[in-house]
Amino acid sequence: MLLSMTGFGKAVVEVANKKITVEVKSLNSKQLDLSLRLPSAYRDQEAELRTLLSRSLERGKAEASVYVETICDDPSATFNVALLKSYKLRLEEASEAIGVKIPDNYDWLSILLKLPDALRSDAPAEVADEEKKALQSAIVQAVEALTNFRRKEGEKLERFFADRIDRITALLDEVPAYETERVAKIRGRIEEGLSKLAGVDIDRGRLEQEMIYYIEKLDINEEKQRLAQHLNYFTETMHTPQSQGKKLGFISQEMGREINTLGSKSNHAELQKLVVMMKDELEQIKEQVLNVL
Repeated sequence: MLLSMTGFGKAVVEVANKKITVEVKSLNSKQLDLSLRLPSAYRDQEAELRTLLSRSLERGKAEASVYVETICDDPSATFNVALLKSYKLRLEEASEAIGVKIPDNYDWLSILLKLPDALRSDAPAEVADEEKKALQSAIVQAVEALTNFRRKEGEKLERFFADRIDRITALLDEVPAYETERVAKIRGRIEEGLSKLAGVDIDRGRLEQEMIYYIEKLDINEEKQRLAQHLNYFTETMHTPQSQGKKLGFISQEMGREINTLGSKSNHAELQKLVVMMKDELEQIKEQVLNVL
């Protein structure tokens, strides 16, 4: 089963008078690169939440964001007017510094109320255990949603890889049709070249020995067998319970080595065409395997 490193998950949990929203998104990366955005009230939980996310995400460039909204009246809540004034002043100074004119009818209120700590409360600053559990639950649910997204994308990747592997296998099956002709042509070119050497006495027995040695060096049976094995191994690895993007990357590199050796040994125009088509399919695999978890 394959999982994509690209995904998005969202979860919303309500507790007391608050709505906690968690969004998690990820892109491909060799290692886990996690960015976590938290409201200031949850800063003391950052290490624990990072551990929770890291254990589930494994790999990828991931960004997790937590948002909190008050969903019912809090008599102790008031607007932080002094802070809002400071925000407005700083924004005006910044706009002047960068040469951006603010329209006279600019909707300041909607912008300022979205900034941190615009609403303050005289309620205790410490987060209750119930709210902490709700936050962790929201993160778990968001990661589950992300995993489901990754799984669906992984199914698309699996079909894509299966098509490419089938295509390379079909091209490999065409190789034997040209092998007999290939050996005959190589032999013919050597004999033709020797016939042009005037006044040279050729030992036919020694020539046959050298011919056999040369043609054996150009034998591609081992490369064909190893490539077929790598193709089967790639397919088997795709169907293992755990997604193994790195392993698939290594297998595709080995496939590339065998295809390159086939090309260097082929000495035949039609075989070279098959090799080029194999390389084209393999490059598509290598490009997409970077997205596999």
